[in-house]
Formats: sequence, C-alpha cells, structure tokens
Amino acid sequence: MSESPDTKSGRSAGAAGPGRPAPRLDPLAVRRQLRGEGITARHSMSQNFLADPDVLQSILDLAAPEPGRRILEVGPGLGILTGGLLAGGATVTAVELDKRLAGRLSRVQEAAIASGALTLVQGDILDQKIAELMAPPFEVVANVPYHITSPILHRFLGTAPRPSRLVLMVQREVAERISAAPGDMSYLSVFVQFHASVRIAFVVPREAFEPAPEVESAVVEIVPLDPPGERPRLDAAEEQDLWRVVQAGFRERRKMLRNVLVRQLAVPGARVDAALAACSIVGERRPQTLSVGEWLALRVALEPLPEAMSPAEAAAKAQSARSRAVSVGAKKSRR
Repeated sequence: MSESPDTKSGRSAGAAGPGRPAPRLDPLAVRRQLRGEGITARHSMSQNFLADPDVLQSILDLAAPEPGRRILEVGPGLGILTGGLLAGGATVTAVELDKRLAGRLSRVQEAAIASGALTLVQGDILDQKIAELMAPPFEVVANVPYHITSPILHRFLGTAPRPSRLVLMVQREVAERISAAPGDMSYLSVFVQFHASVRIAFVVPREAFEPAPEVESAVVEIVPLDPPGERPRLDAAEEQDLWRVVQAGFRERRKMLRNVLVRQLAVPGARVDAALAACSIVGERRPQTLSVGEWLALRVALEPLPEAMSPAEAAAKAQSARSRAVSVGAKKSRR
C-alpha cells in the first residue's frame, strides 16, 4: 500500500520541496497521479494507495521519525510515507517488490538515495536477510501488503534481532486477531503475544484508499519483548515444542481441547488429563480460550512430547481416521 502528503497541516510528506506546494491529497488526485504515470494498482500485490492526509499524519505521529532512528519500510509504493519518514530525519531502508514503483521511487528520492538517507531495495521482503539489511536497533513502519501479513509477522518476530517496534497498517480483522484476548485467540494471536505486546492504535476506513479495498484497515503498534534475542524465554527445542502444542490445539479449534490434544499429538488420554489438571485447565475448554501463559504451562506439563510425525505419516493417519469414520457411518446406516 502507499501514501500521500498532508495538505491540511501545510506539511508535505512527499517529494514536494521548499517553495513547492504539496499536491492536494484525495482519492481523485491519487487517481489522476496514477493514470498520469501509467500506474495501476495490482491486486495480486495487495496494492491500495492511501489517499487521506489525516490517516497519513496519524501514522507519522505514531512512528515519530527523528534523526538517529533507523526505519525499515516494507512496500513503500508511491513513496509518500517514505518521504514523511525522511522529512522527520530518520534513516530509511525501503524494500519494494514492484519494479515499476521501485523505479519511480528511485527517481523521486534520488537526492535522499545519493545522501545515504534512503536505501532502496527492489525485491521481496521475505527473501531478505534482515540481519544483513538492518543494524539494530531499528523499527519497522509499513503499510503491509495484506496477503503476506502473517509471514511478515513471523519473519520479524520469530527470529532475532527483532525490531524494537513495529507500526503496521494491516487488515482490521488481522489487527483484532493478533490483539485478541482469551476467548477469541488463534494460533497467530498466541504467536504474536508470546513475542510482543500489541495494541490497535486506530482504525482506517475503506474510503481512505484508492482504489478502496473490500475491508477496513487498522494501524497496530507491536513492541517485541526481547528485540535482541538475548534473553529468550525458551530454548530452540522448547519453543519448537510449544508451537507443536499450540498448532495441534488449533487444528480443531471448535473441539474440546482434551480430545484434540490426544488426537493431534498422539499422547495417551491419561497423560493429557494429568497435564491439563496440573495446569488447572478444564479439558472441555476450546483452544481459543487459552491464554499465552496457559499454553506455556501446558507445554511443560506435556513433556516429553512424542516425536513429530512426518507429513506422510500425518496424511496416512488422517486417511485412516476418515476411513474409520466412513466405516462407522456405513454400519449405522445398515442398522
């Protein structure tokens, strides 16, 4: 997604320099700019261009760029948020997948690139080695392409060094999911909240974009609990087991947790019952009702876990379960 300048406050977050008035910002102006430059938003890349100066300024206010701060921007698009971050004095590294938009940004911000204030990388953020791209501490400020939101969260939170903070525009549904309380949790909720604190800063209506997306958006602020990864809460093997347990639970999120764990982890029922009792978790609860702390306790109580099945073994087990279900159904029908 991309952004445009704030004309109401008289400040420009775009390429307009001293003595040059910033272009008026509204959906029609953005539409004219795109048409004039022969640019069309690509649905396959989740491209929707921000066309609301108040929303843009709210993002910049939350990001609070200033000299000495290093910011990684994902998908700069038209580069107007990029300009706002640079205007605040931050050093920006922008990663843009679309060759058209990367080429445009290199022309618009030629001076910033020459001075070293802006580093432009044309490529997929998921292919970049973040440790080589950014020197910590750094922050991430981005209008995230919605179709890669989950992979981006895993990339920035799942490995160190992590950003010291992330200010992200995401789909509102995703924002509500990752900030959910027990009762509405998902695997992604547990993953994000294990690694970071998260809050929804503000909601962004569909009409703030050109073209308007089908859903509302929201800006979230995510603060990792341990950005440098110096004090991990679990070692690598323990964390792997944690995600095995959580993923097992959410494979059948509407079922009773006790039965789900028995089926998905291949752990005897008596062991699952004992583990749940040790954590004071009622077996009839559903996975979405557990807090991060309860998942952590459950991982400990279930140790040692049996070896993980290979994909082929898991597929064979699922097929066997389906076959048994069909057989039982056939017997019932004959009765």
